[in-house]
Amino acid sequence: MTKKQQTQSTGQHTVKHALTDAPKEVQLAVDLIYLLETNNVDPELALAALEIVKTDLQVKLQRKQDEQV
Repeated sequence: MTKKQQTQSTGQHTVKHALTDAPKEVQLAVDLIYLLETNNVDPELALAALEIVKTDLQVKLQRKQDEQV
């Protein structure tokens, strides 16, 4: 294995390890970014869709809070 390959392998392991230790919301964000980028989703379309998702989740949270009262 060349020194460059070792560095790349170590770098990937370091990133993977760092993500394992990252907060759950960071892990999810990285997964979502990966999903959007690998599917070549237009950034404007992604942002519009995320606004819809955000609104939906806020409604669900509000309902959950209302049920607890």
